[in-house]
Amino acid sequence: MKYKEIVMIDYGASNLRSAQKAFEHVGAEVKLTADPQTVRQANRLVLPGVGAFGAGMDALRARGLDEAIHEAVNKNVPMLGICLGMQFLFEQSDEMGLHKGLGLIPGFVTRFDLADRSLKVPHMGWNQIEVAQDSPLVAGIPNGAHAYFVHSYYCVPGEEQDIVASTEYGRSFASIVARNNVFGIQFHPEKSQRRGLQILENYLELT
Repeated sequence: MKYKEIVMIDYGASNLRSAQKAFEHVGAEVKLTADPQTVRQANRLVLPGVGAFGAGMDALRARGLDEAIHEAVNKNVPMLGICLGMQFLFEQSDEMGLHKGLGLIPGFVTRFDLADRSLKVPHMGWNQIEVAQDSPLVAGIPNGAHAYFVHSYYCVPGEEQDIVASTEYGRSFASIVARNNVFGIQFHPEKSQRRGLQILENYLELT
C-alpha cells in the first residue's frame, strides 16, 4: 500500500483519537486540524464524529470549517465522513429540531422509528452490510460482511445511486454512501476489525 497523508478535521468530537489510530494502523500519516486553511490545502480529508448533529454542525461553522470543506471538495479532494461525520454530508437532520448539514449528498437524516419494538434504539452492535454497487471503497468487502454500529439516526439519500451498501435494522438504511469524491460510512471502522480496516485502506488508495 502506498503511503498516504490525510487531514482529519477536529471540531471537538470525542472519537478523533480512535479514528486517528485506526488510520495510522493501516499506514496513514494523520494530521489533526481545526484550521480551515489546512483543510483547503489537504489532499485527502476525513470527518469523524459522535454526538448530536446540530451541535456538531454549529462547531464546524463556528470555525469556518464548513466553507473550507466545500472548497476542498469542489477541487475534487476525496472526503470521507465516519458515523456522525457521514450524516453531516447530507442536507439536513431532524435530530432535536431541524438542522442544516453540509449538503454534499442529497438527502436527509432521521431517527429510527421501528415497528418492531424488540429492536432497541440506538442501533448498537454488529450487523451486516450488503453491497449494492461497485465502489473503490468496498473493494474486497463481501456481501454480508459484519461491521460495528452505534447510532440512533440514519441517512436517507435522495438518489439511490449514492447508496454503496445498506444494512437491515427494522428497515433498510444506507450504511455506506458515495457521490463523486465524497464518501460516508455509518459504522465505526475502528471497531469493525478486519473489514473496517480494509475500508480505510481502500480510502487511502483512492486516486
